[in-house]
Amino acid sequence: MNKLIEFIEKKKPFFEKISRNIYLRAIRDGFIAGMPVILFSSIFVLIAFVPNAWGFVWPEDIQNFLLKPNSYSMGILAVLLAGTTAKSLTDSVNRTMEATNQINYMSTFLASVCGLLLLASNPIKDGFSTEFLGTKGLLTAFLTAFITVNIYKVCVKNNVTIRMPEEVPPNISQVFKDVIPFTLSIVTLYAIDLLSRHFMGTNTAESISKLFAPLFTAADGYLGITLIFGAYAFFWFVGIHGPSIVEPVIAAITYANVETNLSLFQQGMHADKVLTPGTQMFIVTMGGTGATLIVPFMFMWLCKSKRNKAIGRASVVPTFFGVNEPILFGAPIVLNPIFFIPFILTPIVNVWLFKFFIDVLGMNSFTVNLSWVTPAPLGLVLGTNMQVLAFILAVLLIVVDVIIYYPFIKVYDEQILEEERSGKSNDSLKDKVASNFNTAKADAILEKAGVEAQPEANNITKETNVLVLCAGGGTSGLLANALNKAAAEYNVPVKAAAGGYGAHREMLPEFDLVILAPQVASNYEDMKAETDKLGIKLASTEGVQYIQLTRDGKGALDFVQAQFEE
Repeated sequence: MNKLIEFIEKKKPFFEKISRNIYLRAIRDGFIAGMPVILFSSIFVLIAFVPNAWGFVWPEDIQNFLLKPNSYSMGILAVLLAGTTAKSLTDSVNRTMEATNQINYMSTFLASVCGLLLLASNPIKDGFSTEFLGTKGLLTAFLTAFITVNIYKVCVKNNVTIRMPEEVPPNISQVFKDVIPFTLSIVTLYAIDLLSRHFMGTNTAESISKLFAPLFTAADGYLGITLIFGAYAFFWFVGIHGPSIVEPVIAAITYANVETNLSLFQQGMHADKVLTPGTQMFIVTMGGTGATLIVPFMFMWLCKSKRNKAIGRASVVPTFFGVNEPILFGAPIVLNPIFFIPFILTPIVNVWLFKFFIDVLGMNSFTVNLSWVTPAPLGLVLGTNMQVLAFILAVLLIVVDVIIYYPFIKVYDEQILEEERSGKSNDSLKDKVASNFNTAKADAILEKAGVEAQPEANNITKETNVLVLCAGGGTSGLLANALNKAAAEYNVPVKAAAGGYGAHREMLPEFDLVILAPQVASNYEDMKAETDKLGIKLASTEGVQYIQLTRDGKGALDFVQAQFEE
């Protein structure tokens, strides 16, 4: 087992390179920017269909009323993501461009949206069709964004533009500068659509959907879900952020499947698509990658080792909300040969059981998208419209996960117990984990174990502007408000603002410090490239740490101060 892990570690640079691919990151960041739309639409779906579990069905006119916001949000998701993906990719490309010769992200945003409408819609009387402007057109949206940004890159890099006299104001000159790349992008995409209609007999979006239909079907089978979700845990175990590699690849499939499931459910048919975001969040990664929801409880209740019991107690609450770094790094579980099998196997078994319930027992799959911080059992029940089978499955998953992890935890507990008896501890594994992961925040949580340390006196004297970024601007507002309230209470010259990652670029010059909320902490390196250029401090946070900061204004001020002392 050790040799296998060592072999995998040697390939780590290759996988890390894949995870930092600008196209995969653009898809992921595009989805993050669009997440408020996705979550907003799900609220109305829940209101419309959750009562069905108790035999209550809304009248058709009320149901249509409730689903209208969903139609005008998720129904145009491809249009929105064409723009946000183009914007995210533009930001990545601009990092490699001269500071005085940058691509206009707003222009690529608009060009990508216009291009998608060409590729994904058909003219009808008094307008155009919208069938492929939602989740069915996501692959086309990504293609449109990639083509558009690359055309802009070539044009801007080689100064292919309309030059205006120096007397013309810069904002007017920028308009003419974008005319040629905008035109070339639209013409290129229009040509692609003409070719598609000539050879495939339909628009590009539908053609792509037909071409990838076998892949979609295969991905939803036992082999497909095994490879996909096994990869999540596998990459995480060896120190690579698995979702950065896997999620962008399957994003189009998962969100399209949710829409398909909802449509089938509305028609009274079996919603049988397994591969959805809900499956990943509430089945495969119950309590975090490796399906560790039950692990802290087992450490706390079943282990004899004092150390393991303490780690379990400190990890229970964050793991319940999907933040499992304390147990992953504290035990540790990652890079630990003892836990290699259950860490990979448990997520796979979970999704197999889920598919069995759908295919054999007739359970409906996920029809809505929920936030990843929703506790897994609750997310499973709500996301599948509170079916009786969903409650049974939630209990079964917990039991099965306990059975899988139990023998490995017992072996590990005996090992740690022997170290405690002998007074000799082997820190080589812990050091290895620390060298592959950022464990500082998790270590702090474990050391405190719920005990809040006394904050030191704050000595910020210079006016300091802080920007807190999350996925959509909601979570970041909690910390920004805590900072502003504490600054007023303690008379500290700190002003904080909240924003969403992906819409931050124009705000950066006004701030001295940027804090990344846990949802966007994986963007740290890319963000650092931006902040370093402007001489701005950057900090990232972990789940539990972030929650504590939002509740402790004085502690949040101390956190800000600490960033300038490093």
